[in-house]
Amino acid sequence: MTTPITSKDNPRVKQAHLLMKHARNRREERRFVLEGLRLIRDALERGARLEYVLYEPKQVDYDLIAQLQERKVSLHPISEEILRHLSDTQQPQGMIAVAPIPMPPLPKMPRAALVLDAVRDPGNLGTILRSAAAAACDVVLLSPDCADPYNPKALRGGMGAHFRLPIVEADWGEMAGYLDGVAVYLADGRAERAYTDADFRQRWALVIGNEAHGARSAARLKPVPIAIPMAADSESLNAAAACAVILFEAARQRRLS
Repeated sequence: MTTPITSKDNPRVKQAHLLMKHARNRREERRFVLEGLRLIRDALERGARLEYVLYEPKQVDYDLIAQLQERKVSLHPISEEILRHLSDTQQPQGMIAVAPIPMPPLPKMPRAALVLDAVRDPGNLGTILRSAAAAACDVVLLSPDCADPYNPKALRGGMGAHFRLPIVEADWGEMAGYLDGVAVYLADGRAERAYTDADFRQRWALVIGNEAHGARSAARLKPVPIAIPMAADSESLNAAAACAVILFEAARQRRLS
């Protein structure tokens, strides 16, 4: 068996570490890091191309290694120390992959679009992407001031959503042009109109705003505010929870239509 990599100066280790830690490197290289067996399996099942995989021989799943070998992915054993150096979790799962950022084609006429305005928490962003994939959204559009969707926390929260739907960073002018002719709704806890009264049987887009300040920049899309009715004196739902509630109402209406 190949001797495990033990040096932090190894070129692949250095690249994976920079991609794991810094959004700037991910953007410049158009690559990101997948950590853990589940995410890597999901990427393979969705046909993602992996450039190389670093794995700790004592922890790895050799059935998955066999799949990677069949795909002719470059495999490199690493020491436990290097795994801990690279890992973004307290309990590393033994495998880290470097892959190109997915570039799926945009649907020309989206029926169900999600727009995120300055959602800055990577964990919330990942959870929102997971809900969007489960509710059969066609596309997710991110404003320029959102968290990086390929942040390790966003990837873990997304649970494979990054390989199930297009995720696009765009400015508000590009979004307005792309969503021309689409009914746009804005999740707003102060709105008078209930989310169940929105017509999700037509082509629609839903705007979810910043966790603390709501959607401040989406006025160009001319959205209709909608709210989730709640019990008196209740705290408002966070962005991820509110998004899930509304998306699954939209999915329900779509099924019935």
